[in-house]
Amino acid sequence: MPDVFILDANVFIQAARRYYAFDLAPKFWDSLVAHAENGRVQSIDRVKQELERGNDVLSEWVKAHFGHAFASTDETDIFQSFSEIMIWVNGQSQFSDAAKSNFATIADGWLVAYAKVKSCILVTHELLDPNIRRKIPIPNVCQTFNVQFIDTFEMLRTLGVRFA
Repeated sequence: MPDVFILDANVFIQAARRYYAFDLAPKFWDSLVAHAENGRVQSIDRVKQELERGNDVLSEWVKAHFGHAFASTDETDIFQSFSEIMIWVNGQSQFSDAAKSNFATIADGWLVAYAKVKSCILVTHELLDPNIRRKIPIPNVCQTFNVQFIDTFEMLRTLGVRFA
């Protein structure tokens, strides 16, 4: 069975605002839709909510072209996994209370929980940082819970995407 990639909000946001802007690289966005249709690329409902709050070109694209590719996190095993992640997060003295509080309210923990339960590869631009206090990076959590993570470019290579 081929790998399934679960995308963090920053994959969409950084691409839209920087290197794969809609007017410069429409093939990037087409490839996301094509790979979502064949089940290889998706995200979660909580990321969709974050993206739709942007009320911009990206949020319009999400609604028009990618809405079908956001999986529900409303499953018992995902809730259980998220709970385990939050217990771990709250037990880490390394992270500030503000970082812990923020992490509890955003999609990041849900992404890791979903990827863990569904055996997906989490795609993010966040970097592993064993010394950070002010934020809880997705890769730190992934490493603890044995969830594979990569960046957008590695995902594109794995999928064989070419912009020619």
